[in-house]
Amino acid sequence: MVISSMFVVAIMTSLPLHFRSLAEIGQMIRSSQKKSVDITRYIINLIGQFDGRFHCYVHLCNERAMAQAQTADAEIADGIYRGPLHGVPIGIKDLCYTKFAPTRAGTLIYDRFVPNYNATVVDLLEAAGAVILGKLSMTEGAYTSYHPSIPAPINPWNADYWVGTSSSGSGVGTSAGLCFASLGSDTGGSIRYPTATCGLTGIKPTFGRVSRNGVFALANSMDHVGPMARSAADCALVLQVIAGWDASDQTSLDVPVPDYSAEVGKSIHNLRIGLDKSFCFDGVDVEVSDALEEAIKVFEKLGARIVPFRMPSYEELVKNWIRMCAIETAVVHKQTYPSRAPEYGSALSQLIEEGRTTTDSEAAKGHHMRIDFSAGLAAIFGAIDCIICPTMAKPVPRLDSMINYGSNPAGLLEIMRYTAPFNFSGSPTITLPNGVDSAGLPHSMQLIGPHLSEGKLIRLASAYQGVTNWHKNHPNIFSY
Repeated sequence: MVISSMFVVAIMTSLPLHFRSLAEIGQMIRSSQKKSVDITRYIINLIGQFDGRFHCYVHLCNERAMAQAQTADAEIADGIYRGPLHGVPIGIKDLCYTKFAPTRAGTLIYDRFVPNYNATVVDLLEAAGAVILGKLSMTEGAYTSYHPSIPAPINPWNADYWVGTSSSGSGVGTSAGLCFASLGSDTGGSIRYPTATCGLTGIKPTFGRVSRNGVFALANSMDHVGPMARSAADCALVLQVIAGWDASDQTSLDVPVPDYSAEVGKSIHNLRIGLDKSFCFDGVDVEVSDALEEAIKVFEKLGARIVPFRMPSYEELVKNWIRMCAIETAVVHKQTYPSRAPEYGSALSQLIEEGRTTTDSEAAKGHHMRIDFSAGLAAIFGAIDCIICPTMAKPVPRLDSMINYGSNPAGLLEIMRYTAPFNFSGSPTITLPNGVDSAGLPHSMQLIGPHLSEGKLIRLASAYQGVTNWHKNHPNIFSY
């Protein structure tokens, strides 16, 4: 399909309903200004109109979603209010188990797999009254490439540009206004890339902060589940619901969940933002570095302190990400690979083969590097509250430059410079837009904090978004 590359990106003075914030939609439903059934029907119709172009959904739950919306309206009318997500339509990445819909995880292997239980995060969202529109597309097994039988999601900002992996359907659906928020997962950057390429805000929580029970794994020790939305404030609302201890997940952290929304609007005066200039600017495209420098000035004007620091050595660790991921992926797929190898796409098959042939000594070396980096990073956080850096070293790449990048270790590692280290350490990150590049695509940046500092990251990001408008830009989907 040939699609025009001309896209209008503008801050709309009167936003259409599908680009309103999750918080605003939730308040409309709560106050009966709008009915959940009307909003849900509107979004379902929009999906029907546009998803044939964007390919972000792999399974729709239209009848069930309308029934959930009707229940939400009835409950609210009866004085039963489940919180800010009550009646709000959202989407779920297709690696979260759902007993009401197939969970394919982007594969052909699980094409007809319908679990007999929901992922914990799905149950939590439904308990909060959220309306589940359907399952969002993803790369095969949450790695880098799509299975040949599944159409790749299209970037709603410009079809000629990359949309990131593997939570690409979540990024496209939320950015295009086909849901008000979504769940993604991140093993090496898969919340952060689609968040960056689609002009969204996304949180990769602390490892163990959000349950992974019932979530198809890529690499169990590096997988994170988190929210993708249009602002830090909206991400806070979703994280509030899905965070917390889960007895069904042995890696789940048994610690209290703070009020994340209470951080929105708080002063960031004297918060310490760590800046390693070499890490942030060496080998980085000038458009990306200029956008980051402007963002740093905004934080300074808001009262934050920019504190120089030096990143622990990370280069060899990042180079080892593929191998360490491969070891765990081979374990995840041992029941179906190599016995059903012909049904796999080439990138995921190649990854599994590497995991099957990695030696114990190579695995141990990677593990030791991981421990050293994580310890060094933890020590740094004694002197700063967060780290600032780009999400990617270059502006959003053209799609034709990313073909088969998952089979090219050099290309994969180049783009993972700012993401993979923090999967190894399990550190929380928030990704948010901080500009627009010369092609009209969003720029983005990351804030990374010590474990369980999601609230502080939300405070910093929401303060920035309180005085900037980058997160209020939306793609003009009607130009397609």
